[in-house]
Amino acid sequence: MLPQLTLITLLGCTWMTVTGLPCTQMSRSQPPPSNVNSITPADVAVFSSVGLHMHSTKLSTVVSRLQELMSLFNPALINPLSDETNMYADQSVQRSTLVEQAKEVSLYLQNSQNSWKLVLLFVQVDQLCTCELQQVHSVIKSVVEGVDDALQLLHSQLKQTIVSVALWDGEHDSLANSRMCPCMETNSKGEARLVRAMLTHALQESLNELLVKKHWYADREDFTVILQDSPFITDLSSVASGKPLSESQASQQTDKLMVQMWTNLLQPTSGQHNTDDNGKTITLPCPTEDRPFLRTEGNSPSYHHTDASPLLHPFTGTEMPCEDFSPSASTPTSVHELRPGDIKVVAAVGDSLTAGNGIGSSPYNILDVLNQYRGLSWSIGGDDNLTTVTTLPNILKYFNHNLTGYSVGMGKQHTANAFLNQAVTGAISNDMPSQARALVTRMKEDSRINFESDWKVITIFIGGNDICDYCDNSLIFSVDNYVSNVRETLDYLHKEVPRALVNLVEPLHILPLREMHMDPSLKCPTWLVNILCPCVILPKPNSKALQMLEELNRGYQRSLSDLVESGRYDTRSDFTVVTQPFFSEIVVPRLPDGRADRSFFSADCFHVSQKAQTLMARSLWNNMLEPLGHKTAIQDFTNNMKLKCPTETSPYIRTYRNSNYTYAGPSPTPGPITNWGSDFSCVDLAPSDIVPTSVHKLRPADIKVVAALGDSLTAGTGAKAKHVFELDNEYKGVSWSIGGDNTLETVTTLPNILRNFNPSLKGFSKGQGSRQKGFNMAVSGAKTSEIQTQTQALIKAMRESKEVNFEKDWKLVTIFIGGNDLCHYCIDQNNLSPKNYSYNLMLSLDTLYKEVPRLLVNVVEILQIDRLKAVNRNTLGCRLLQREGCPCVIIPDANSPEFEEIKRINSEYQAEIQYLISGDRYDGKEDFAVVLQPFLRHSFIPYIGTGEPDPSFFSVDCFHISERTNAEMAIALWNNMLEPVDRKQAYNNFTYDRSKIHCPSEANPFIFTKINSLPSPPVMTTTTDTPTSNTATTSSPAPTILVPKCTSPMPIWVPVVVGIFSLLAGIILTWIILSYVQRQKKNVAVEMKGTGF
Repeated sequence: MLPQLTLITLLGCTWMTVTGLPCTQMSRSQPPPSNVNSITPADVAVFSSVGLHMHSTKLSTVVSRLQELMSLFNPALINPLSDETNMYADQSVQRSTLVEQAKEVSLYLQNSQNSWKLVLLFVQVDQLCTCELQQVHSVIKSVVEGVDDALQLLHSQLKQTIVSVALWDGEHDSLANSRMCPCMETNSKGEARLVRAMLTHALQESLNELLVKKHWYADREDFTVILQDSPFITDLSSVASGKPLSESQASQQTDKLMVQMWTNLLQPTSGQHNTDDNGKTITLPCPTEDRPFLRTEGNSPSYHHTDASPLLHPFTGTEMPCEDFSPSASTPTSVHELRPGDIKVVAAVGDSLTAGNGIGSSPYNILDVLNQYRGLSWSIGGDDNLTTVTTLPNILKYFNHNLTGYSVGMGKQHTANAFLNQAVTGAISNDMPSQARALVTRMKEDSRINFESDWKVITIFIGGNDICDYCDNSLIFSVDNYVSNVRETLDYLHKEVPRALVNLVEPLHILPLREMHMDPSLKCPTWLVNILCPCVILPKPNSKALQMLEELNRGYQRSLSDLVESGRYDTRSDFTVVTQPFFSEIVVPRLPDGRADRSFFSADCFHVSQKAQTLMARSLWNNMLEPLGHKTAIQDFTNNMKLKCPTETSPYIRTYRNSNYTYAGPSPTPGPITNWGSDFSCVDLAPSDIVPTSVHKLRPADIKVVAALGDSLTAGTGAKAKHVFELDNEYKGVSWSIGGDNTLETVTTLPNILRNFNPSLKGFSKGQGSRQKGFNMAVSGAKTSEIQTQTQALIKAMRESKEVNFEKDWKLVTIFIGGNDLCHYCIDQNNLSPKNYSYNLMLSLDTLYKEVPRLLVNVVEILQIDRLKAVNRNTLGCRLLQREGCPCVIIPDANSPEFEEIKRINSEYQAEIQYLISGDRYDGKEDFAVVLQPFLRHSFIPYIGTGEPDPSFFSVDCFHISERTNAEMAIALWNNMLEPVDRKQAYNNFTYDRSKIHCPSEANPFIFTKINSLPSPPVMTTTTDTPTSNTATTSSPAPTILVPKCTSPMPIWVPVVVGIFSLLAGIILTWIILSYVQRQKKNVAVEMKGTGF
């Protein structure tokens, strides 16, 4: 039972179930082993580490938890570098080299030479900084040499030791990283992510090569070195997005990293990596009877590849079957009469698949994937000729030897070699307008191009990275935003570029990529692709997340087709856009044994090789010659397709007109929006059978009273104002959190949503002014220091109201405050500091906690107010009143220190309130809860065009919000209330849709609080790994350990203090007893001496 109880203290309370312990193989070897390949976890008597530094707080936690886990196998396990003698407490040592730290560890371990030792040696990825690819090898070589020196020192000084080397990439401090590697700031976000991932993998591979070369330093039986299979990386969605994890998510991630570290220390067993981790279960693998040891190269040989592939595959060329290459007799004036020979210029925009990352890389040279082989790119490359390199330009060169615009060789988009290949590694659809502008600039400025007269083919292929990051922000990467970005790009080209045909290639069906990472025999670096494309690789088969991804992928494809079918780009004869759909479906290439064929991919199993790019170029060309309505919509990589040719009857590049194709036409234009109401589709509207006594069992229909505290955004100031003279009016009836004008069908507010559940709801405000304000206590211009006054007024009003049963009615209070504090922070920094902001809110919450029974409090997190600076119209109200209302945000220049300071203080406001509410200060009453609703945390301004905020979201002063925004905030608040704590949407989804209101479900009928957000205990499962054996064996299942849900109102320090005092009391009592016994013995001795014996 002891191992089970100890394990509970190792892991964060967010884990609901821990399975796997106690293990059956937990006893020490008898006799003690003499060979390093026969060491069990229980044989390890000394545990230590090398490579921690002052920023490694998370790593220190992981190592500490691993040590506690190891102590379950050997309770006598020691770490000479304990907190009392921790050499890493000295910052000068924390900055020391691996060799210096290894020397210190060796000195500390000299007294333990006759005990088996486990030393973890961590190599910090943040050491890697290179601004030029040419420097990469020297940088990695330097790091590897440092590791080699440290390992040689340990090898010379220590006996009976296993050294486990691991890469650590878990401290993602973007500010610190930028200071250490400032040149990385010049890369795009996507490219920087790719570079870091590739450098990490290259270092992993180089360390592996070092150990192979050194034979794992195992020239004697009592010492060896092993490399952990993959780097330790913090939460992958956090890496992809750059956003920090919540406290509970960080705790879960720390547990996962500890389990990964533990798993890698053990000998691998079958099924070890196929455990089900659904967020409720953490599986700790055990040593098995047939594989009981810590992993070494001697007892578990690893896989080592060889790299002997040529740069170019012999089958990357293509035979040209066409015979008629002639252009039109005279230069055509219509794009619908364009022959291949008429095309003078080729161009392309997109992401890394067009930039050419890794096309020419050999199968295991992952670092080379950073190189952009633009000359080999399927749609725009022009290296060599068609017999050796198949690309669209090399096909077109047969028709026009003077073709220009194609890229050659290698390099980034700004190099001369790139020419009109303006694709950028890591690009998303939002980057397409800027790429299009750069492309047109190059066209206009190049003397080889007659911009007005030359016919151009421009290929656009984008969307893969949007899909890869969709799960991080479903709004930014929504179908609407994707097609909006593409539309903006095409609109610009349509306006600026004469004589052009645009190939709009549909986003590929990306889900088949998963197959490369489901089969471990392919040896793909899945951990790396998890960083590059987490939303595709991480979801489990048949999961809701995977279904949503499939719908998004298809939505992207449909949206492009609908955009072109609208006829938007066929308003003149010299320009058109044609959708090329060959990527709509993908047939995965296979080896004769049925496995996926890795040769179609680059070394990272994510980017594609020249072999695949060859088929992509052929498919694009063939699509261009196929009539609309009859285009091939599948990319079959198993089909070695041949090139099609123009015919005498169909000599043109196909467009809708020369295909006799009729567009479906644009979708019907929706009628004007007459109100900001919402549709309501919830079915289960009933209250609880018995009025609940717990706030954690509160259904929407149980709420009898609503109230609100705040400033002008809650008071409704200017919400329906048509001119500046109406700005002082308070339209309380449409206020998002407390208004009750009309019904939900025409006015969307939180009370109007709740009235569908409880028509007798009380407290909402109506109309204008204060006459029917209800319990809307908000005051225009209020700061946080005034919330306490509003709180006391609210309590007094509720007590005195004849409509409210103060003791028995369930109440919902919404607090939103802080905008005016930020707007005037530069004027009164002391009183408006983040600490004071939090303190004033705390006073009000304390008062509500003490005086109001049966209460749920929504605290809406302060928005990112710097976004307000982008809202600007050339009107008197906007130019003057906005500056007066929020001077500390509006007046400073965008890049000024004052503006940066406001952004920093804004973030501290958010952090302070998160800290206040995430604690247990308000957990002591069963009928009271405070919930932080974060839908404005990552707020952004809705736009209607490039750099033009949508004015319909703001009042006439460009500062207060309109009725439309009130409606959107009401929906966002309501939906937040129905989302579990730590899984709430933390950004605004301000797009018009009457059907966005969520509903309680049968499984989750309550408004979420911190307590009822914890998952319920799952069904008991057994997860003991069964060793592979040719004979049938029987093993008892490992018990499932249910971890406490941490719901007790008792502060966490109480049992700790009680335990310590109990221990001290026991020690003191034992000392008293022993002292008494000793005195008795002395007395007896004296008496015996006195009698003469």
